Amino acid sequence: MKVKSNYSGFNGIIKFLSTVISWTALVILILLSLFLAYYFIGNKISELNDGKFEPIISLYTIVSPSMTPNINVGDVIVSKKINNPQKIKVGDVITFISTSSISKGMIITHRVVEIGEDENGVTYKTKGDNNLSPDSSPAQYNNVIGKVVLRIPKLGKLQSLLANKGGWFIVILVPALFIIISDILKIFKLVGVKNKIEKIDESNKIEKQKQTEKEKERKEELIKRLAIEKERLEKEKRKKELLEKLKEEDPKTRERKREEELIKRLKIEKEQEEREKRKKELFERIKKEEEKHNMELYQKNRNKVNKNKSKKKTSKNRR
Repeated sequence: MKVKSNYSGFNGIIKFLSTVISWTALVILILLSLFLAYYFIGNKISELNDGKFEPIISLYTIVSPSMTPNINVGDVIVSKKINNPQKIKVGDVITFISTSSISKGMIITHRVVEIGEDENGVTYKTKGDNNLSPDSSPAQYNNVIGKVVLRIPKLGKLQSLLANKGGWFIVILVPALFIIISDILKIFKLVGVKNKIEKIDESNKIEKQKQTEKEKERKEELIKRLAIEKERLEKEKRKKELLEKLKEEDPKTRERKREEELIKRLKIEKEQEEREKRKKELFERIKKEEEKHNMELYQKNRNKVNKNKSKKKTSKNRR
């Protein structure tokens, strides 16, 4: 059995591509919304707590090449808060607030190359993978924001793009407009399909009406033929009975009765012929009246259908 594919031919390819683009745009919009919502809520909570809010998961965009080629400029890193200093090992990449005189107060992401301890607690000597020497000041555990658990390449460039109005228009509004236009086209298509179905139903009703009329005419013709056959059989029966009676009588009486019977039969036949003629005329007149009545009904139904069509077209034009 052959199965027809929904994506066959040029129109199918266009439909498939539009479906993929629509779903991709929708997924991107959802992810961006979640990302921005988390980023916005985290910043607001941090502002309300004077910068003391430390989320479990933090997102940061890399702006310097100190960790290339492992972490490049424009990448977004995901840092997870560490509650136990022993869980940070040599080789881990951490995000911390720098106490160095060069970058004091800045958020740095570097690799741990040595673990030490001083009067303030555990310290971590850090170094950028692309730097020739370690950082001048070790990172205190209290200043560690978290350990890097995930790197999302080039997502920071998208964040930079979203920072201006043109970027918002390209990334958010264009996919949204595409989805809206696609849905509008689907609505128009459904309306067209509905109109086609209505036309088909209307033609089916007219065809059914024609078939009903033909069936009625066929039944009337059959009834007429049965009546003619019945009348013929009755004539044959009367003729047979008459012949039997003539055989039983003598020649003179038979001749006289034959003449009388013949006259009577001629009279009856004449009456029957006249009656048949009147019956035929009456039947023809009734048939013409029925045809005229059916034609008037058909014309009325047709006018009604045309009025409904014109009303639908008028309502569509008003929309």
